[in-house]
Amino acid sequence: MANPSPELIALFGAAPTASGVSVTAETALKNSTVYGCVKILSESVAQLPLHLYRRTPDGGKERATDHPLSAILNGQPNDWTSSFEWRLSMQSALCLHGNAYSFINRVKGEIAELVAIPSNQVSVLSNPLTMEPAYQVTTSAETRVYDRSQIFHLKTLGTSPLVGLSPIEQMREPIGVALAMEQHAARLFASGARPGGVFKYAKTLGPEAMKRLRDSFTSAHAGGSNSGKTLILEDGMDFTPLQFTSVDSQFLETRRHQVAEIARGFRIPLHMLQELERATHNNAESMGRQFVALTLLPWLKLWEGAISRSLLNPEERAEYFAEFLIDDLVRADLAQRFAAYSQAVTNGILSPNEVRSAENRSPYDGGDQFRLPLNTEDASAPLMGGGDGAA
Repeated sequence: MANPSPELIALFGAAPTASGVSVTAETALKNSTVYGCVKILSESVAQLPLHLYRRTPDGGKERATDHPLSAILNGQPNDWTSSFEWRLSMQSALCLHGNAYSFINRVKGEIAELVAIPSNQVSVLSNPLTMEPAYQVTTSAETRVYDRSQIFHLKTLGTSPLVGLSPIEQMREPIGVALAMEQHAARLFASGARPGGVFKYAKTLGPEAMKRLRDSFTSAHAGGSNSGKTLILEDGMDFTPLQFTSVDSQFLETRRHQVAEIARGFRIPLHMLQELERATHNNAESMGRQFVALTLLPWLKLWEGAISRSLLNPEERAEYFAEFLIDDLVRADLAQRFAAYSQAVTNGILSPNEVRSAENRSPYDGGDQFRLPLNTEDASAPLMGGGDGAA
């Protein structure tokens, strides 16, 4: 069907594009750029330690390892899924569908396990009076509606406060172009439509002579073992190899542009996708820091907010909170960070305990005192020992 109806599109999840390629979450992953972006974000979120903390009376925090949720978040959400696998699956669904869901199984009021639900099986319903969401889950066995307290929901940017927009749906045109160009290149190489060179001969060759020439050339020079052998021509015949044209170069440039176009939607630095044309050592390091601060951190805050909303009750939220540790991702900047801390403490800008709090460390006695360098003093104070300061 050339022009499927909106109902069919909604049913099967296929979105038409101007390039003629239908883009779904599954077909989009066949594009190496989309796959790379989703892999980078999902594995980055999955690999980070995720801890549950308890606020202490002195304003600090400590790990709440005695809380049942701690083992679920940083250990195993259920008997058959590790924390890494669960977060990898949830973040992948979030990148592809804009929404990720897990069933919250409670036993005697406490969370016993979290079970991921495929995003395409869930529809978000809205209570017309309270505007609270409810979740309709449709499987091959049944259709059931769950209360919002029973579903852990991650949602990305969207026009609705209840559901997120699919990044793949929003970027279907650039993804469709990339898929169409890959298919064109694959068909071109598969059919061998582009010859490697042209024989030029002043005389007319009959069918038998042309066949002998082709067979002789192929047997002597085709294949990896024959590549590079000396070509011997007779009777004034000439061989002209075909080079890349401006059209070929533009085709490659367009493919490179599609990498940047898709990476822009996921906000992934190009050097992380092995697109190193404009990367240098200095700007790659800077882009790595920007990836943590501008790309990864918003996703982590989304996770932390959803955990507080769905997995902690109102009484627990005042005492407990979840937080990712990103120390491993910024470890390369450890020397610069600690040098800045040292200057801040030495000059009385920060106290040692404020630095420890920023580094996810507990405070210590006496660490709230601000320090000043011994070789500085108030310029308006009188000189020590009186007099006019003469030696």
